[in-house]
Amino acid sequence: MRLTLVRHATLLIDYAGRRLMVDPMLDAAGARGPVRGTPEERPNPLVELPMPAAEAVAGVEAVLLTHTHVDHLDAAGVTSLDPGAVWFCQPEDVEDLAPIDLADVRAVPADGGAEWNGIRIDRTGGRHGREEAAVQGLGPVSGFVLRADGEPTLYVAGDTVWCPEVEEALAAHSPDWIVVNAGGARFLHGGTITMEADDVIAVAGAAPDARIVAVHMEAINHCLESRSALSRRLEQAGVERRVHVPADGESLSS
Repeated sequence: MRLTLVRHATLLIDYAGRRLMVDPMLDAAGARGPVRGTPEERPNPLVELPMPAAEAVAGVEAVLLTHTHVDHLDAAGVTSLDPGAVWFCQPEDVEDLAPIDLADVRAVPADGGAEWNGIRIDRTGGRHGREEAAVQGLGPVSGFVLRADGEPTLYVAGDTVWCPEVEEALAAHSPDWIVVNAGGARFLHGGTITMEADDVIAVAGAAPDARIVAVHMEAINHCLESRSALSRRLEQAGVERRVHVPADGESLSS
């Protein structure tokens, strides 16, 4: 397996001879307005892609879409990809994707999962916030677990805080690799809506044998916890050797 952070939550996964992309957000820096009602309102994305969009999507055969918020799926993320790519998503997003007229959209059920070219895809739950109002307002989110012969089990948690759904996914799937969306995204009111340092440390404690990758930082204006701040906290907690905080464009291999 080879895992590449493109930017924010956008990942390239080379797995079992196939190439998948998670949450294609490929707009140029400053192409969109800020996330409103947040402490630092600046145009998004905050940084450019580490490679041209055409290079990022080269060879991508399938997409794992955790949810349809614009920082996980944007216009360039649709138009840059091969029209024949398979899109795996949560059932709640099928209707939202219909106007885009994608060729092959497959909802992954909570029970039963999906099979694709020798890869088993299971969908997991999460909570996009700490207060019930935030969870309801931001809508459902999902993560995905990949399995294939000869490959490590990979869990991509998606936009979630540390919660019972994440604990259940760890217990059910015993992943070898875990990707968490950090950055402590937040609005002016309420708690964080993605993982902050304490959540990442909790994941490390619950999965002591897994390799953890923290992404979703320094690219969207409401993500306020930086890579350096998270790295300091991980070192204080003594888990820095198991939690990698990659730069945009950086790849990790099993």
